[in-house]
Amino acid sequence: MERAVHPIIYTISLKYMTVRNVQFLRKVEVYTHLCLAAILYTMAPEEPLMEKASFTAPAIVLVDDEPEILFSSTVMLRRAGLSNVLTLEDSRELLPLLAGQEAGAIVLDLQMPYLSGKELLGSIVADYPHVPVIIITAANELDTAVACMQAGAFDYLVKPIDPSRFVTSVRKALEVNALRREVSSLKESLLTGQLRDEGAFAAIRTRNPRMRALFGYLEAIGRTDQPVLITGETGVGKELVARAIHSLSRRAGEFVAVNVAGLDDLMFSDTLFGHTRGAFTGADQAREGMIGRAAGGTLFLDEIGDMGMACQVKLLRLLQEGEYHPLGADQARVTDTRIVAATNRDLESLMADGKFRNDLYYRLHAHRAHIPPLRERPEDVPLLLELFFEEAARFLQKKKPAYPPELVNYLATYHFPGNVRQLKAMVFDAVARHKGGVLPMAAFPQGNGGVPYCGGLAPFRREPGRRGVPARVKPPGAEQAADEKRFRRSLTPFSRGLSAPPSHEPVRHLLHPQILSLASPSPLIPPISLFSSSFL
Repeated sequence: MERAVHPIIYTISLKYMTVRNVQFLRKVEVYTHLCLAAILYTMAPEEPLMEKASFTAPAIVLVDDEPEILFSSTVMLRRAGLSNVLTLEDSRELLPLLAGQEAGAIVLDLQMPYLSGKELLGSIVADYPHVPVIIITAANELDTAVACMQAGAFDYLVKPIDPSRFVTSVRKALEVNALRREVSSLKESLLTGQLRDEGAFAAIRTRNPRMRALFGYLEAIGRTDQPVLITGETGVGKELVARAIHSLSRRAGEFVAVNVAGLDDLMFSDTLFGHTRGAFTGADQAREGMIGRAAGGTLFLDEIGDMGMACQVKLLRLLQEGEYHPLGADQARVTDTRIVAATNRDLESLMADGKFRNDLYYRLHAHRAHIPPLRERPEDVPLLLELFFEEAARFLQKKKPAYPPELVNYLATYHFPGNVRQLKAMVFDAVARHKGGVLPMAAFPQGNGGVPYCGGLAPFRREPGRRGVPARVKPPGAEQAADEKRFRRSLTPFSRGLSAPPSHEPVRHLLHPQILSLASPSPLIPPISLFSSSFL
């Protein structure tokens, strides 16, 4: 169906057709912009391609005394996915606007009444040096271009503007602005050692210097639009870090988490991109997909190292172009969703084996956050232990049990292959089986390899000497082996031969032998649920 011409285009066309004293060159310039705006507006679908949600990203400010040029430039930027655009016809309004609002890039016309673009350029460079300024003018003069670049302009474009070059220049300006803000934030964090937004990391309990340095880095990259790759072992809290990044970004959209491991090509496309009505058998109604839900927000892709090659190609286009095709749709949709990915795999090894695309890796690697394992930050064990005891008592509706002071040092020697998630599961299991009094040390594994605690924390014990015979030192591990042997002798034959129920098999390697040898655990918490990803 044909669409009516926009009223602004119609009004401006009549204006310039009736005014006879306008120079011919100016007429050509104006009509060129009018035709371009009319074509872009007519080609646009009835419903906007850009997702309806938005976020508080730095705005692109267009300053020009010609409304038709502002209109056509806005249409070009919006069709390219750059929706946060502000327009000013009066150049005197620019400096007050910058004083109260953050700008990502400024596009200035050189010849304007009141304040010219050259005057504004000097003020912006002096007061807001981190904001790139793009100069647009009808004068194709080399001396003017050189003078503007020397004065601090980021780019110089001649009217009529080529749409592709204009959009590319604005994108580059936004990237430069983001890099400058990152450098400034990192300098502040390194010099002061303070975080500007402690609340964004409230869910992560730590006092480790490496983690605090990571928080400073996340603050620096939080407001950018670039993807973030989070790496670390299983159970370290990658989703918590992703949520902190979303909080720091100040995006108005939702945080949507998707586990992409094991999804085939069709399921991946339908889950992320959605489908139109009638796209396949059973598609009775349209579905927007996870990207639609995360419009203006953050899409967290977990276990990205297990994604298939066909899915990697589609994700690469989303990162490169900012657009995607729902299943059954011919028209591409543009999104401003920020992508945050996480994996516990070594992506560089996967690239060497041909299982992960190099171009996708470097697209995701715009920013990287590596979370150290729990065994490398033992100072966090007391904080996490206290937190999980409180959560377990509240969840199980029990009184928080008292535990011996030496438990903290005892657990600090454990290597925690499951990291924070494993520690949380241990605490919940211990509280669920606890009957009263002080929590015994036997509820937790031995720090040097998982043998149950059955006597003493010391790795070896010196026997007292007898009548001139010097004391004899037992080899490391002998005392624990003897204690374990005595402990198993004291059990009933049924308990000694008891094996874990079938439902415990997925988590059997996380439990120490003493827990497996006990009777069935408390019915309050199914054992398999203690180790699910929902706990962290």
